[in-house]
Amino acid sequence: MKIIAQKTLDDLEFGVVLEQAAARCATESGKVQMLETSPYTSFRAVEGTLHRTNEYLTSFTEEKPIPNHGFEDVTQEVSLLSVENSKIEIDGFRRLLLLSETANTLLVFLKKNKDRYPGLYEASNGQLPVKEIPAEIHRIVDKFGELKDRASDKLFSIRRQMNGVRSKISQSFGSALSTYHGSGFLDEIRETVIGSRRVLAVKAMYRRKVKGVIHGSSKTGSIVYIEPETTLQYTQELQNLLYDEKEEIDAILRALTDYMRPFEGDFKTFSSFLTLIDTHAAKAHYAKEMNAALPILCKTQEIDLKNAYHPLLYLSNKRKKNKTFPQDVHLHPENRIMVISGPNAGGKSITLKTIGLLQLMLQSGFLIPVHEQSHIGVFERILTDIGDNQSIENELSTYSYRLKNMQRFLKKCDDKTLFLIDEFGTGSDPELGGALAEIFLEVFYERESFGAITTHYSNLKLLANELPHMTNANMQFDGKSLQPTFNLVSGEAGSSFTFEVAEKNGIPYSLINRAKKKIERGKVRFDASIAKLQKERASMSKTSKELQEASIKNKKENEKLESLNAKVKLKLERYQELYDQEQRMIALGNKVNDAAERYFINNKKRPLIADLLRVVEEENAKRKRKSVAEHKKEQQQKKALKKEVSKKVEVVREEKKKNPDPKPKVKPRPKITFHIGDKVRMYDGKAVGTVDTLEKNKAIVNYGVFTTQVNVEVLELVERKKK
Repeated sequence: MKIIAQKTLDDLEFGVVLEQAAARCATESGKVQMLETSPYTSFRAVEGTLHRTNEYLTSFTEEKPIPNHGFEDVTQEVSLLSVENSKIEIDGFRRLLLLSETANTLLVFLKKNKDRYPGLYEASNGQLPVKEIPAEIHRIVDKFGELKDRASDKLFSIRRQMNGVRSKISQSFGSALSTYHGSGFLDEIRETVIGSRRVLAVKAMYRRKVKGVIHGSSKTGSIVYIEPETTLQYTQELQNLLYDEKEEIDAILRALTDYMRPFEGDFKTFSSFLTLIDTHAAKAHYAKEMNAALPILCKTQEIDLKNAYHPLLYLSNKRKKNKTFPQDVHLHPENRIMVISGPNAGGKSITLKTIGLLQLMLQSGFLIPVHEQSHIGVFERILTDIGDNQSIENELSTYSYRLKNMQRFLKKCDDKTLFLIDEFGTGSDPELGGALAEIFLEVFYERESFGAITTHYSNLKLLANELPHMTNANMQFDGKSLQPTFNLVSGEAGSSFTFEVAEKNGIPYSLINRAKKKIERGKVRFDASIAKLQKERASMSKTSKELQEASIKNKKENEKLESLNAKVKLKLERYQELYDQEQRMIALGNKVNDAAERYFINNKKRPLIADLLRVVEEENAKRKRKSVAEHKKEQQQKKALKKEVSKKVEVVREEKKKNPDPKPKVKPRPKITFHIGDKVRMYDGKAVGTVDTLEKNKAIVNYGVFTTQVNVEVLELVERKKK
């Protein structure tokens, strides 16, 4: 198994990530294991650990979350099981009980939900719950961590005797207290406790009058503490029983330890399993904090990062409420090496570290802060040369140290290697160092290695432009404000903006002009052309961003309108339901009124009851049976709706009071003579009925289901009776 070099881990601050993740572990063993984490170089191992972490992350949104996995360290207790005639103390059994119960619960849960959490279930390696362990400990130890009276028959007998003796001690002491207090021998405090023994607080002058054993005196000597003679015998008896209890407890614990010896392997398995779960839980919590996701894993070497953030920088800025700029990085077989250029403090180094740290985290089972559609492969080697590597101890200059690193790179670089080099070729004469750096880069290219470098050297930019599987990239720079935008753009080299930055920082233009004359005109023109292209790119990017923002804004407005329309539609539907309900109630009221009027005329109860029963049966036939809860819910909804409508009606009434509408002129309705059998309807209604009888200005109209008496003035003719 290949191991990622410690230098790489240090250069990319992987240790800081492990420390932050370890702080989120629930167990000490989990923290230790997290800090010892190192990247895998096997695709299968990376895939397995990533899926387990992702499963735990998804459990946060599930109705039934993964049970607690916390436990206390049991290393000492488990080691005692392998020692003959050893004894585990009662607190140790409490820890073993917690371990076994936690593991049993988790194993049962994962087996039941293995389709949802296949990776975590697989991590159990087929370990089955062991019910005998908690059952036996529960038989001996109570929920407070104390030995039960029924742990053995002998212990039960001893403790029963102890309770009896304690009762006698209390009675005899109480008797002595009462006697000597009545005699006036005791101080105001009367009694106290010394070394778990109750003693009388006797005035010093009466100490000879009280029979018993002296256990001390007050600081002033005015009080002498005496244990009454009558309690001494019982106290001694209690001491003997306490010794017997201790001996029996020791025997019980030794027997329980012997019982647990065959389960030594199970305890080790439980501990390892829960520790593993703890590390995945910590990684999941860490991922949640940085909005991390599981990218698409590739079996080929490839890095396609979308919206990638540097994890440490993202969390730091999140705490400070500062913005972090994401980057897009594309390295694949057709574009293996990226040469990043641009001005200093523009984000070149942090981009390099982002690529490396995300790769290390991914290969260590961490979800990473990228878009979930990102594609990443697994590399067997990750080589870095980042930062000032001057070594005082080894008396090496920066350049010498870097050359030694290049020697290491040349030995190990192959098609499964990812290399990251910051400020490639610096530390020596620019022309000579640039030439050597170009040769190194050509070697890495020929070996089909993957990598990214940062540089200011023009020859490396030109090389990246000439070779088909290598590309330039630059950190964008605002040419007007001379401020970095921290945006990585692939496909073109970046200018260092050397003279522009110098001018902004107050260097006289005359000196800058003299400096320009010192160097080749072609190089100045080349750099100026690059700077011009970057400015044009920045302008286009700004316009594109504005258009995108406008599109997003329009989309949000449309969604807002759609939501509002849906709410209005729902309101209208609810109001319509309420209106229909009220109309139904009016019709029902009319039926009851008709029945009441007929009863008023004929004073006959039976027809009245028959009419009312018919009305009730007709209404009940329309009703659907509902549960009590459904009926209650429906009534609450109706009540709320009526309240809402009444509020709005009240507002309308108030407005009408302030601004009364002029009364419209009502056109006089033509006077119509109705005949029995005519089809009619009320002016404000839709239902058509037939005139059954006419009497003065009243008409009884038959609507089929019911009849009603109305004034002829409110009726309009629909159709004359056919003769």
